[in-house]
Amino acid sequence: MRLTQVSGVFFVLLAAGGACMARTPAAEMPAAPAAKLEAPALSPDAPASKAPQPETPEVEPAGKAPASAKPKPPPALDLASLEKRLKETGAIGVFTKLTLKNQVDDLLNQFRAYYQGQLNATLADLRQPYDLLILKVLTLLQDGDPSLARAIRESREAIWGILSDQAKFSKLES
Repeated sequence: MRLTQVSGVFFVLLAAGGACMARTPAAEMPAAPAAKLEAPALSPDAPASKAPQPETPEVEPAGKAPASAKPKPPPALDLASLEKRLKETGAIGVFTKLTLKNQVDDLLNQFRAYYQGQLNATLADLRQPYDLLILKVLTLLQDGDPSLARAIRESREAIWGILSDQAKFSKLES
């Protein structure tokens, strides 16, 4: 694969993976106040069978999903589709796309140097510029193309998995 194709794929890889929206875990969210149910006052003469029974809501323990909910498998990573959508989106201007492509090329070169032992850095050091670039792309897309922003956010970790694995990264280069 030629360098321009690699940088195009990496642009998709990089742009396809961000999760810039901070989410509050369920365990940290304030619990909804429990509804206080009071039993109606019954006279001693009233039959017990006619007394209205208060509904008791079923409450799941915090941090646990309902038993009926099955975890969704992660969406398949379709890099060709993401690349096409990024190129065609009107949410990012032409000059901004060129600037992003240059930043992607720079980061790709850092990964290449890292895997060749020429860069005195760790994968954790490379994660920060990756995250910042993802954040930038998501910020540009969030208002103009929210469906593409969502697809990129959902693919963020899968893309990082490709970039942070030397064997997978080298397949991009060939």
